[in-house]
Amino acid sequence: MDFHKKPVTHVGKVGLKVIDLLKMKRFYEKVIGFEVISEEEDKVSLGVGSKVLVELEVVKGVTPKQGRYAGLYHLAILLPTRESLGKILIHLDQQEIQLGSADHLVSEALYFSDPEGNGIEIYRDRKPEQWNWNNDKVSMAVDPIDARGLVEEARKFPEPWNGLPAETVMGHIHLHVSNLDEAKEFYVDGIGLEVVSNLGAQALFLADQKYHHHIGMNVWNGVGIPALPEKEAGLHYYTLMMENEHRSEIAKNLHSMGIEIVEHNDYWEVKDPSGNFIRLCVYS
Repeated sequence: MDFHKKPVTHVGKVGLKVIDLLKMKRFYEKVIGFEVISEEEDKVSLGVGSKVLVELEVVKGVTPKQGRYAGLYHLAILLPTRESLGKILIHLDQQEIQLGSADHLVSEALYFSDPEGNGIEIYRDRKPEQWNWNNDKVSMAVDPIDARGLVEEARKFPEPWNGLPAETVMGHIHLHVSNLDEAKEFYVDGIGLEVVSNLGAQALFLADQKYHHHIGMNVWNGVGIPALPEKEAGLHYYTLMMENEHRSEIAKNLHSMGIEIVEHNDYWEVKDPSGNFIRLCVYS
């Protein structure tokens, strides 16, 4: 099953408020391998082919993030093969990017940050039939990655790294939230996602249609942290792609919970209880 296509509800793109647009554009283009899809004076949309996955926007008066807030922990770029993860591992090492890594059982992942401190994960999934489920919860771990195996896989294919593959998607988003119980109520009862894993009272992982997670959330920045201020750099919004009927159902759920939805032409916007903006979008 493809967990990032219709009819699955999934993250489409992530919008970031940035300070130095040119520097950030160069990083996402040259280091990560996105293509510039559209560009304005204060906004750059990047992705693969015609598919926008990250939008960088200068917000007037924006300043560097100063404290512990809700917002982005990391955006997670999903590659289609182990070979492609191996190739970008070699490329990032050549670019002297400081990397973290983990084998999560369901996936293999690399971690780093962009020039303004936004967390980034680049990963590949193991096949769903290799995931281990127990009572509707998927087993995940933070084990050492087989970096040598990734490099060996990449070197089976002599073509040099040349940006991200066309099949690349935004695999998931992981958020800092202020209260896990409030976040769970919003995302499960309101949005209709399912809890598929948790780390005690520290983190939750939610998904549609039995993916290992479309949204992660944690309180590692502290319980009760405030929303990211409008004029501080970081997460601007992220989109959730869904069926039109499902969006209408979500709207009813959220209205019944007393949560406001603002309807725009291309999307409906809502804030989660931690102040993270979500754009509810319908498949085109």
